Amino acid sequence: MIYYIAGGGLFLIGLYILLVNRNLIKMIIGLGFMETGVNIIIIAFGYVKGKTAPILSTKELINNRQVVDPLPQALVLTAIVIGVAVTALALSMVVSYYKKRGSLNLSKNKELKW
Repeated sequence: MIYYIAGGGLFLIGLYILLVNRNLIKMIIGLGFMETGVNIIIIAFGYVKGKTAPILSTKELINNRQVVDPLPQALVLTAIVIGVAVTALALSMVVSYYKKRGSLNLSKNKELKW
């Protein structure tokens, strides 16, 4: 239960950071918080108390269903790799934006307003 609360709390903190701040670096940090919260929630869904990971298990454990499903862990590992790539891409875009505009604050850029 504590993992769901922690994951939801991290997601909400990231959403708050994303909605309140206009600094691009802080917005990327907010996305990182949101990603971490979602990963914790996915891992919490796959956790079963009293069972073991299906790594080098004997056939008795597998036949008696004493192992957890490894799919959520594999999904989170994939999500971590994709999240790192997205963060690197976003940071490279921020560097390009800073070189062109001279500021990381979105509210100072008049061209983005309708």
